[in-house]
Amino acid sequence: MIEALKSDEIVHKIGGRFKLTALIQRRMLELMDGARPLVDRAHGMTDLEVVIEEILQDKITIDYEASGIP
Repeated sequence: MIEALKSDEIVHKIGGRFKLTALIQRRMLELMDGARPLVDRAHGMTDLEVVIEEILQDKITIDYEASGIP
């Protein structure tokens, strides 16, 4: 799963490394605060793996208006 971070595909999907990092951080905080995963959490999946899978499945994306990211 973390292999996806080694590929430029996920970086291009979000629009750059900074935006990808911001999205991962925001979603990780949401999960840590009790938000439910938007994908099935396989046994032993970390929160980071859940976030990456949500991105790959287009379940989450950057809300440009709310984030203040150009």
